[in-house]
Amino acid sequence: MPRRRTFTRGLAVVAATAAVFALSACGADAGAGSTTGSGAGQGYITEGKLTIATGEPAYFPWVIDDAPESGDGFESAVAYAVADKLGFDAADVVWVRSTFDQAIAPGPKDFDFNLQQFSITPERAKAVDFSPAYYETTQAVITVDSSAAAKAGSLADLKGLLIGAQAGTTSFVEAEEFIAPTAGVQVFNTNDDAKLALQNGSIDALVVDLPTAFYLTGVELDGGHIVGQLPSSSEKGDQYGLVLAKGSSLTPAVTTAIDELRADGTLDALAAKWLAGNANAPVLK
Repeated sequence: MPRRRTFTRGLAVVAATAAVFALSACGADAGAGSTTGSGAGQGYITEGKLTIATGEPAYFPWVIDDAPESGDGFESAVAYAVADKLGFDAADVVWVRSTFDQAIAPGPKDFDFNLQQFSITPERAKAVDFSPAYYETTQAVITVDSSAAAKAGSLADLKGLLIGAQAGTTSFVEAEEFIAPTAGVQVFNTNDDAKLALQNGSIDALVVDLPTAFYLTGVELDGGHIVGQLPSSSEKGDQYGLVLAKGSSLTPAVTTAIDELRADGTLDALAAKWLAGNANAPVLK
């Protein structure tokens, strides 16, 4: 934040004050309105640094080995690509952690932007700023071979079963909307908790985003497989955006960075590298 001083006399002091404000204005323009500045302008949490937040823990394939500073994993790689567009070297990126709910709650933030698969919704946009979408996906239903959901081929087949989803996510909302299970959607604090419930038979199926579905069924679940994708509630799939504080002076520059990364093919290339294979899951009807 700009320094605040009290001046009581002296033309020299007045002149110095004007110079300070002129330099501050130049810094703000470079940091918040340009994707080619030094990144040291007004509006960043720490001058000269870009503070990026993600979840605790952060999951594959979005972040590899819960180490976003490595640049490995789709969201970690996107974060560093945005940092480069904003004029920051990788060494000047600082990572912090937040819960999902903390990040989208109204009020001050301890990060410049946050990414952990935040779906862009009008309701959330009342409390925070979003960048344009950096990824678009759908929700999928997964199960294990021993579950009653293993032979499900339609939404109707799932309705009478116990369906789980993480609280506060698009997965939960769309499970309610499209499956509308008789017993209601079973709520879990994290996907890890839900995965364990699926594995031990406490629920019959779990709704997660499609990249997570491929990972859980291919790596973590014994006998796991994808039942199918849920229909999209919009013409496009679920769109993930970077979260910034409401009214952040950085939002225009971050918006430009994402637009440029989409236009030059970077986002598609990173998705192909880290989220490959997210196809061939039938849409349930």
